[in-house]
Amino acid sequence: MIRALFLADTHLGFDLPFRPRIVRRRRGHDFFANYQRALNDALALGADFIVHGGDLFYRSRVPPRLVQQAFSPLKRVADAGVPVYLVPGNHERSHIPHGMLGLHPHIHIFHRPQTFVAKLHGLRLALSGFPYVREGVRGKFKQLVAATRWSDTAADVRLLCVHHCFEGATVGPGDYVFRNNSDVVQGADVPSHFAAILSGHIHRHQVLMIDLGGRALPAPVLYPGSIERTSFAEKDESKGYLFIELDANGAAGGVLTHWRFCELPARPMIVKELNATAREGESLESEIRQAIRGSPSDAVLKIRIHGKVASEYRDVLRAERIRSLTPSTMNVDVVMVDERRARWTAGRGA
Repeated sequence: MIRALFLADTHLGFDLPFRPRIVRRRRGHDFFANYQRALNDALALGADFIVHGGDLFYRSRVPPRLVQQAFSPLKRVADAGVPVYLVPGNHERSHIPHGMLGLHPHIHIFHRPQTFVAKLHGLRLALSGFPYVREGVRGKFKQLVAATRWSDTAADVRLLCVHHCFEGATVGPGDYVFRNNSDVVQGADVPSHFAAILSGHIHRHQVLMIDLGGRALPAPVLYPGSIERTSFAEKDESKGYLFIELDANGAAGGVLTHWRFCELPARPMIVKELNATAREGESLESEIRQAIRGSPSDAVLKIRIHGKVASEYRDVLRAERIRSLTPSTMNVDVVMVDERRARWTAGRGA
Protein backbone atom coordinates (compact mmCIF):
# COMPACT_ATOMS: atom_id res chain seq x y z
CA MET A 1 0.00 0.00 0.00
CA ILE A 2 1.15 3.53 -0.86
CA ARG A 3 -0.02 6.64 1.01
CA ALA A 4 -0.07 10.18 -0.30
CA LEU A 5 -1.02 13.67 0.81
CA PHE A 6 -2.74 15.71 -1.88
CA LEU A 7 -3.23 19.47 -1.55
CA ALA A 8 -3.83 22.26 -4.05
CA ASP A 9 -4.69 25.92 -4.55
CA THR A 10 -2.55 27.28 -1.73
CA HIS A 11 -2.37 30.75 -3.39
CA LEU A 12 0.72 31.72 -1.41
CA GLY A 13 1.41 35.44 -1.48
CA PHE A 14 -2.25 36.45 -1.51
CA ASP A 15 -2.67 39.59 0.66
CA LEU A 16 0.93 39.37 1.85
CA PRO A 17 2.85 42.51 0.86
CA PHE A 18 6.45 42.60 2.03
CA ARG A 19 6.30 46.38 2.43
CA PRO A 20 2.76 47.13 3.65
CA ARG A 21 1.69 50.74 3.69
CA ILE A 22 -1.07 50.05 6.23
CA VAL A 23 -0.77 48.06 9.46
CA ARG A 24 -3.64 45.57 9.61
CA ARG A 25 -4.12 41.83 9.76
CA ARG A 26 -3.10 40.21 6.50
CA ARG A 27 -4.83 37.11 5.20
CA GLY A 28 -1.66 35.87 3.55
CA HIS A 29 -0.39 34.53 6.87
CA ASP A 30 -3.49 32.29 7.12
CA PHE A 31 -2.64 30.65 3.80
CA PHE A 32 0.96 30.05 4.81
CA ALA A 33 -0.09 28.65 8.21
CA ASN A 34 -2.39 26.04 6.64
CA TYR A 35 0.24 25.24 4.01
CA GLN A 36 2.71 24.51 6.81
CA ARG A 37 0.11 22.46 8.70
CA ALA A 38 -0.57 20.27 5.68
CA LEU A 39 3.12 19.63 5.02
CA ASN A 40 3.75 18.90 8.70
CA ASP A 41 0.87 16.41 8.59
CA ALA A 42 2.47 14.70 5.60
CA LEU A 43 5.40 13.72 7.82
CA ALA A 44 3.26 12.97 10.88
CA LEU A 45 0.87 10.73 8.93
CA GLY A 46 3.66 8.91 7.14
CA ALA A 47 2.88 10.01 3.58
CA ASP A 48 5.07 8.29 1.02
CA PHE A 49 4.79 11.25 -1.36
CA ILE A 50 3.03 14.59 -1.80
CA VAL A 51 1.18 15.99 -4.80
CA HIS A 52 0.43 19.70 -5.11
CA GLY A 53 -2.35 20.13 -7.66
CA GLY A 54 -1.52 23.65 -8.83
CA ASP A 55 -1.77 27.33 -7.95
CA LEU A 56 1.04 27.15 -5.45
CA PHE A 57 1.28 30.95 -5.80
CA TYR A 58 -1.40 33.59 -6.14
CA ARG A 59 -0.03 34.94 -9.42
CA SER A 60 2.63 34.24 -12.03
CA ARG A 61 5.16 36.93 -11.14
CA VAL A 62 6.24 36.70 -7.53
CA PRO A 63 9.32 38.07 -5.73
CA PRO A 64 12.23 35.70 -5.02
CA ARG A 65 11.59 36.09 -1.29
CA LEU A 66 8.13 34.56 -1.69
CA VAL A 67 9.49 31.71 -3.81
CA GLN A 68 12.01 31.00 -1.04
CA GLN A 69 9.28 31.02 1.62
CA ALA A 70 7.12 28.65 -0.40
CA PHE A 71 9.84 26.18 -1.30
CA SER A 72 11.50 26.05 2.11
CA PRO A 73 8.79 23.81 3.68
CA LEU A 74 8.71 21.67 0.53
CA LYS A 75 12.47 21.27 0.68
CA ARG A 76 12.24 20.22 4.33
CA VAL A 77 9.80 17.45 3.39
CA ALA A 78 11.88 16.45 0.37
CA ASP A 79 15.04 16.39 2.52
CA ALA A 80 13.21 13.85 4.72
CA GLY A 81 13.00 11.58 1.67
CA VAL A 82 9.35 12.29 0.76
CA PRO A 83 9.04 13.05 -2.97
CA VAL A 84 7.01 16.12 -3.94
CA TYR A 85 5.22 16.50 -7.29
CA LEU A 86 4.01 19.93 -8.44
CA VAL A 87 1.51 20.79 -11.17
CA PRO A 88 1.81 24.39 -12.47
CA GLY A 89 -1.66 25.97 -12.36
CA ASN A 90 -3.40 28.88 -14.02
CA HIS A 91 -2.24 31.39 -11.40
CA GLU A 92 1.35 30.49 -12.27
CA ARG A 93 0.47 30.74 -15.97
CA SER A 94 1.49 27.09 -16.31
CA HIS A 95 5.02 27.75 -15.03
CA ILE A 96 6.38 27.61 -11.48
CA PRO A 97 9.42 29.83 -10.77
CA HIS A 98 11.83 27.49 -9.08
CA GLY A 99 15.50 28.39 -9.49
CA MET A 100 17.93 26.06 -7.78
CA LEU A 101 15.29 24.72 -5.38
CA GLY A 102 13.48 23.10 -8.28
CA LEU A 103 16.60 21.05 -8.89
CA HIS A 104 16.17 19.14 -5.61
CA PRO A 105 16.26 15.39 -6.45
CA HIS A 106 12.97 14.81 -4.62
CA ILE A 107 11.04 17.84 -5.99
CA HIS A 108 9.47 17.16 -9.38
CA ILE A 109 7.60 19.74 -11.47
CA PHE A 110 5.36 18.94 -14.44
CA HIS A 111 6.86 21.55 -16.76
CA ARG A 112 5.41 19.69 -19.75
CA PRO A 113 3.41 16.51 -20.31
CA GLN A 114 5.56 13.85 -18.69
CA THR A 115 5.65 10.87 -16.35
CA PHE A 116 7.68 10.44 -13.15
CA VAL A 117 8.36 7.01 -11.65
CA ALA A 118 9.08 6.06 -8.02
CA LYS A 119 9.60 2.74 -6.24
CA LEU A 120 7.65 2.66 -2.97
CA HIS A 121 7.06 -0.34 -0.70
CA GLY A 122 7.94 -2.72 -3.49
CA LEU A 123 5.46 -1.10 -5.87
CA ARG A 124 6.27 0.88 -8.98
CA LEU A 125 4.36 4.17 -8.91
CA ALA A 126 3.96 6.31 -12.06
CA LEU A 127 2.70 9.88 -11.84
CA SER A 128 1.74 11.41 -15.17
CA GLY A 129 0.65 15.00 -15.66
CA PHE A 130 0.95 18.31 -17.44
CA PRO A 131 0.72 22.04 -16.66
CA TYR A 132 -2.52 23.99 -16.88
CA VAL A 133 -3.71 24.56 -20.44
CA ARG A 134 -5.15 28.05 -20.81
CA GLU A 135 -7.46 27.51 -23.77
CA GLY A 136 -9.46 24.65 -25.20
CA VAL A 137 -8.40 21.81 -22.92
CA ARG A 138 -11.65 19.98 -23.73
CA GLY A 139 -10.48 19.34 -27.28
CA LYS A 140 -6.87 18.67 -26.30
CA PHE A 141 -7.19 16.57 -23.16
CA LYS A 142 -6.80 13.10 -24.68
CA GLN A 143 -3.76 14.20 -26.70
CA LEU A 144 -2.20 15.81 -23.60
CA VAL A 145 -2.64 12.60 -21.60
CA ALA A 146 -1.06 10.63 -24.44
CA ALA A 147 1.82 13.14 -24.59
CA THR A 148 2.82 12.16 -21.02
CA ARG A 149 3.89 8.81 -22.56
CA TRP A 150 2.33 7.04 -19.61
CA SER A 151 1.91 3.84 -21.62
CA ASP A 152 5.68 3.63 -22.22
CA THR A 153 6.29 3.00 -18.52
CA ALA A 154 5.44 -0.18 -16.63
CA ALA A 155 3.81 0.54 -13.26
CA ASP A 156 1.77 -1.14 -10.54
CA VAL A 157 -0.05 2.08 -9.62
CA ARG A 158 -0.74 5.10 -11.84
CA LEU A 159 -1.97 8.61 -11.09
CA LEU A 160 -2.81 11.47 -13.43
CA CYS A 161 -2.04 14.91 -11.96
CA VAL A 162 -3.65 18.01 -13.52
CA HIS A 163 -5.20 21.40 -12.78
CA HIS A 164 -8.51 21.52 -14.62
CA CYS A 165 -12.29 21.52 -14.43
CA PHE A 166 -14.04 18.21 -15.09
CA GLU A 167 -17.71 18.01 -15.96
CA GLY A 168 -19.89 17.56 -12.89
CA ALA A 169 -17.67 19.59 -10.58
CA THR A 170 -19.61 22.17 -8.56
CA VAL A 171 -18.71 25.57 -7.11
CA GLY A 172 -20.26 28.51 -5.32
CA PRO A 173 -23.28 29.04 -3.08
CA GLY A 174 -25.57 28.26 -6.03
CA ASP A 175 -23.84 24.93 -6.73
CA TYR A 176 -22.90 25.87 -10.29
CA VAL A 177 -22.16 22.73 -12.31
CA PHE A 178 -19.40 22.68 -14.93
CA ARG A 179 -20.75 21.09 -18.10
CA ASN A 180 -19.60 21.50 -21.69
CA ASN A 181 -17.48 24.64 -21.98
CA SER A 182 -14.18 24.54 -23.83
CA ASP A 183 -12.26 24.65 -20.53
CA VAL A 184 -14.14 21.66 -19.05
CA VAL A 185 -12.91 18.08 -19.55
CA GLN A 186 -15.75 15.76 -20.50
CA GLY A 187 -16.30 12.61 -18.50
CA ALA A 188 -15.96 10.39 -21.57
CA ASP A 189 -12.32 11.52 -21.89
CA VAL A 190 -11.32 10.56 -18.34
CA PRO A 191 -8.73 7.83 -19.01
CA SER A 192 -8.81 4.32 -17.66
CA HIS A 193 -5.57 2.61 -16.59
CA PHE A 194 -5.22 5.13 -13.73
CA ALA A 195 -6.12 4.56 -10.10
CA ALA A 196 -7.29 8.18 -9.81
CA ILE A 197 -7.12 11.65 -11.33
CA LEU A 198 -5.74 14.24 -8.89
CA SER A 199 -6.79 17.76 -9.84
CA GLY A 200 -6.56 21.26 -8.46
CA HIS A 201 -8.36 24.38 -9.74
CA ILE A 202 -11.78 23.78 -8.13
CA HIS A 203 -11.70 25.29 -4.65
CA ARG A 204 -14.45 23.08 -3.20
CA HIS A 205 -13.41 19.64 -2.03
CA GLN A 206 -15.26 16.90 -3.94
CA VAL A 207 -14.77 13.50 -5.50
CA LEU A 208 -16.34 12.85 -8.89
CA MET A 209 -17.36 9.24 -9.53
CA ILE A 210 -19.93 9.61 -12.32
CA ASP A 211 -20.38 11.78 -15.40
CA LEU A 212 -23.33 14.07 -16.11
CA GLY A 213 -25.25 11.15 -17.57
CA GLY A 214 -24.88 9.10 -14.40
CA ARG A 215 -22.31 6.72 -15.88
CA ALA A 216 -19.32 5.65 -13.78
CA LEU A 217 -16.10 7.44 -14.65
CA PRO A 218 -13.19 5.20 -15.70
CA ALA A 219 -11.25 6.68 -12.76
CA PRO A 220 -12.38 8.87 -9.84
CA VAL A 221 -11.49 12.57 -10.02
CA LEU A 222 -10.33 13.95 -6.66
CA TYR A 223 -10.33 17.63 -5.70
CA PRO A 224 -8.85 18.52 -2.30
CA GLY A 225 -10.11 22.11 -2.67
CA SER A 226 -8.19 25.17 -1.54
CA ILE A 227 -6.51 25.29 1.88
CA GLU A 228 -8.19 28.58 2.85
CA ARG A 229 -11.32 30.48 1.83
CA THR A 230 -10.29 32.76 -1.01
CA SER A 231 -13.63 34.57 -1.51
CA PHE A 232 -17.04 34.94 0.11
CA ALA A 233 -18.41 32.47 -2.43
CA GLU A 234 -16.54 29.87 -0.34
CA LYS A 235 -17.65 31.09 3.09
CA ASP A 236 -19.62 27.92 3.90
CA GLU A 237 -17.04 25.45 2.59
CA SER A 238 -14.66 23.38 4.69
CA LYS A 239 -11.01 23.64 3.67
CA GLY A 240 -8.23 21.10 3.87
CA TYR A 241 -6.38 18.39 1.98
CA LEU A 242 -6.79 14.73 1.03
CA PHE A 243 -4.93 11.75 2.44
CA ILE A 244 -5.18 8.83 0.03
CA GLU A 245 -4.16 5.19 -0.03
CA LEU A 246 -3.35 3.25 -3.19
CA ASP A 247 -2.49 -0.32 -3.99
CA ALA A 248 -1.95 -2.70 -6.87
CA ASN A 249 -4.81 -5.10 -7.47
CA GLY A 250 -3.73 -6.85 -10.65
CA ALA A 251 -5.73 -4.39 -12.72
CA ALA A 252 -4.13 -1.78 -14.95
CA GLY A 253 -3.26 1.33 -12.96
CA GLY A 254 -3.91 -0.11 -9.52
CA VAL A 255 -6.71 1.05 -7.27
CA LEU A 256 -7.60 3.88 -4.91
CA THR A 257 -8.36 1.89 -1.77
CA HIS A 258 -9.19 4.75 0.61
CA TRP A 259 -9.34 8.51 0.86
CA ARG A 260 -10.23 10.95 3.59
CA PHE A 261 -10.62 14.69 3.74
CA CYS A 262 -8.56 16.31 6.50
CA GLU A 263 -9.95 19.69 7.50
CA LEU A 264 -7.73 22.69 8.16
CA PRO A 265 -8.70 25.64 10.43
CA ALA A 266 -10.02 28.13 7.88
CA ARG A 267 -11.10 31.50 9.24
CA PRO A 268 -14.84 32.23 9.41
CA MET A 269 -16.25 34.51 6.72
CA ILE A 270 -19.28 36.55 7.82
CA VAL A 271 -21.60 38.86 5.86
CA LYS A 272 -23.71 41.48 7.70
CA GLU A 273 -26.38 43.59 5.96
CA LEU A 274 -27.07 47.16 7.18
CA ASN A 275 -29.56 49.80 5.98
CA ALA A 276 -28.18 53.34 5.97
CA THR A 277 -31.29 55.15 4.76
CA ALA A 278 -32.25 58.08 7.02
CA ARG A 279 -29.53 57.17 9.54
CA GLU A 280 -27.29 59.75 11.13
CA GLY A 281 -23.58 59.17 11.45
CA GLU A 282 -23.69 58.20 15.13
CA SER A 283 -26.46 55.69 14.52
CA LEU A 284 -24.67 54.16 11.52
CA GLU A 285 -21.41 53.85 13.44
CA SER A 286 -23.28 52.15 16.28
CA GLU A 287 -24.66 49.59 13.81
CA ILE A 288 -21.18 48.96 12.42
CA ARG A 289 -19.78 48.52 15.93
CA GLN A 290 -22.54 46.03 16.72
CA ALA A 291 -21.83 44.06 13.51
CA ILE A 292 -18.17 43.85 14.48
CA ARG A 293 -18.86 42.90 18.11
CA GLY A 294 -21.34 40.22 17.02
CA SER A 295 -18.79 38.44 14.81
CA PRO A 296 -16.05 35.96 15.79
CA SER A 297 -12.87 37.73 16.85
CA ASP A 298 -10.90 36.23 13.94
CA ALA A 299 -13.60 36.73 11.32
CA VAL A 300 -13.20 37.97 7.78
CA LEU A 301 -16.21 40.28 7.90
CA LYS A 302 -18.00 41.97 5.04
CA ILE A 303 -20.50 44.71 5.98
CA ARG A 304 -22.89 45.45 3.13
CA ILE A 305 -24.56 48.85 3.53
CA HIS A 306 -27.75 49.45 1.57
CA GLY A 307 -29.20 52.87 0.82
CA LYS A 308 -27.53 56.25 0.64
CA VAL A 309 -25.31 57.76 3.31
CA ALA A 310 -25.54 61.54 3.53
CA SER A 311 -22.31 63.32 2.67
CA GLU A 312 -21.96 64.80 6.18
CA TYR A 313 -21.82 61.27 7.64
CA ARG A 314 -19.38 59.73 5.14
CA ASP A 315 -16.44 60.02 7.55
CA VAL A 316 -17.92 57.06 9.44
CA LEU A 317 -17.14 54.86 6.42
CA ARG A 318 -13.54 55.95 5.90
CA ALA A 319 -11.12 53.02 5.94
CA GLU A 320 -9.11 54.56 8.77
CA ARG A 321 -12.23 54.91 10.90
CA ILE A 322 -13.35 51.32 10.24
CA ARG A 323 -9.88 50.05 11.16
CA SER A 324 -10.04 51.98 14.45
CA LEU A 325 -13.24 50.07 15.33
CA THR A 326 -11.86 46.67 14.35
CA PRO A 327 -9.85 44.31 16.58
CA SER A 328 -6.40 43.49 15.24
CA THR A 329 -7.42 39.84 14.85
CA MET A 330 -10.18 40.61 12.34
CA ASN A 331 -10.48 41.71 8.71
CA VAL A 332 -13.40 44.03 7.86
CA ASP A 333 -14.51 45.30 4.47
CA VAL A 334 -17.39 47.78 4.02
CA VAL A 335 -19.31 47.73 0.74
CA MET A 336 -21.82 50.37 -0.35
CA VAL A 337 -24.16 48.06 -2.24
CA ASP A 338 -26.35 50.58 -4.09
CA GLU A 339 -23.42 52.81 -5.05
CA ARG A 340 -21.46 49.87 -6.40
CA ARG A 341 -24.49 48.72 -8.37
CA ALA A 342 -24.95 52.20 -9.82
CA ARG A 343 -21.31 52.37 -10.93
CA TRP A 344 -21.55 48.93 -12.49
CA THR A 345 -24.72 49.89 -14.38
CA ALA A 346 -23.15 53.15 -15.58
CA GLY A 347 -20.08 51.27 -16.74
CA ARG A 348 -22.27 49.01 -18.88
CA GLY A 349 -23.94 52.00 -20.45
CA ALA A 350 -27.39 51.03 -19.20
